[in-house]
Amino acid sequence: MRFRDRRQAGRELAERLRGLGEEGGWSDVVVLALPRGGVAVGREVARAFGAPLDVLVVRKIGAPFHEEYGVGAMAGDEVPLFDQEALYRLGLSEADLEPVVERERAELRRREALYRQGRPAPELAGRTVIVVDDGLATGSTARAALRSVRRKGPARLIFAVPVASPEGAALMRREADEVVCLSEPAGFMAVGQWYDDFEQLTDEDVLAALQERAEGAGGR
Repeated sequence: MRFRDRRQAGRELAERLRGLGEEGGWSDVVVLALPRGGVAVGREVARAFGAPLDVLVVRKIGAPFHEEYGVGAMAGDEVPLFDQEALYRLGLSEADLEPVVERERAELRRREALYRQGRPAPELAGRTVIVVDDGLATGSTARAALRSVRRKGPARLIFAVPVASPEGAALMRREADEVVCLSEPAGFMAVGQWYDDFEQLTDEDVLAALQERAEGAGGR
């Protein structure tokens, strides 16, 4: 299954989620999107449920000598979640990564402040929380995101993506109450290969989506 762009993917995902929500009696829904790409998908899901939309900022922790090689991830003020096998293979300890963690924590807080514009984070306890991204590869950042949300006591935690690697989706099923994925192609290499238009979103795009949902749905 291919998608024209994130908007189309979001609408198809929203349709699947609405059906499941009606069957399962989901109530008091809040949608949390992983910026930036997940926000365009999450906006369509939030529209379908008439629900508030917020961001869940997660930062990858890269190896000191190769930042693109992820060895962990973190969300909010949570303790970083490290890939212990990756650390072992690279001969690294968690202490070796303290400078990287500090830098990524600062960037995480900067983005949260930018995107929320002074709005408090939504209350998640007792609610149905749908965490949305535009796709899932290894699942390291999504796993950190879901664990962060879980600690806040939602009644139901759902992870939703248009496309995911089979391995990544299996990993998420250990973390979420339910995983909703439209396609798990065996030939998965990267998220962008399943979109005709995978243009990168800007901070302005994220702010516009959040503002639209703030005006279109009440939240707490």
